[in-house]
Amino acid sequence: MQLIPRYLFENSVTIVGSELGLSTEIMPVYTREIKIYRGIDNTIQFRLLNSDHKPIDVDPYEIKFVAFDDDQQLVLDLLGEIYNPTDSTIHKGKFTVTIPERDLLNLERQWLKYNIYLVDAENNKTITYVDSHYDNNATLFIDDYAFPMPGKSAELKTFYSDNGVWYSETHEVAPAKHGSEGLHTVAVYSKEYEGTVVLEATLDITPNDADWHPIQIFNYEGDELGPTGTTFRGNFSFFRVKTTADPTDKISKVLIRN
Repeated sequence: MQLIPRYLFENSVTIVGSELGLSTEIMPVYTREIKIYRGIDNTIQFRLLNSDHKPIDVDPYEIKFVAFDDDQQLVLDLLGEIYNPTDSTIHKGKFTVTIPERDLLNLERQWLKYNIYLVDAENNKTITYVDSHYDNNATLFIDDYAFPMPGKSAELKTFYSDNGVWYSETHEVAPAKHGSEGLHTVAVYSKEYEGTVVLEATLDITPNDADWHPIQIFNYEGDELGPTGTTFRGNFSFFRVKTTADPTDKISKVLIRN
């Protein structure tokens, strides 16, 4: 677990004078940036200190962890858990924040600004600082190096008509990359569509109409309430979608992930 010091004290200013004409200054304590990884739960350990670097009892508080992206949008909102092993004296002031794997699924590789504040029994909020100069510029980095995530889904939503049948644009699969055991997921987003949707695939590099073969067939009666999809394995060069009815305003998109 990562151990990050935090500080809690009243936001007051102290003036220090010296009869010898020497000035004194409270130096900030180094707080390093945190790195977390997509694809796994991340547990970070913190310790709450006062301005004298003495640990503070966190038992009376609810601990809140929040993080924001560059657009100032809240992307993480979590509760801390008090770190309370048998020897409470040594571990006084410690708490952990666990960032679940699921909360990072929709977050890109990026820097975030985070903050920690305390909530007491009367719902009063107290902010904490990264150093003894009342700074609150803590950052963390979301990385995907350790557990690379699946690539983005391809989106097929442009169709053309040919003799009463509608075809989508093609999606290249990169067969050399995925191999015979390549995993593919398809989701069709429809609304009041009545007809058949056929997912077709080919192994040819420059396919003709005769080179396409059906992989999955979806039948719709117009009463579907959400997307339908399937997952399968195989080695292909291209995918496309064929429909037996006009998909305009009926099929918003077809997502393919390889």
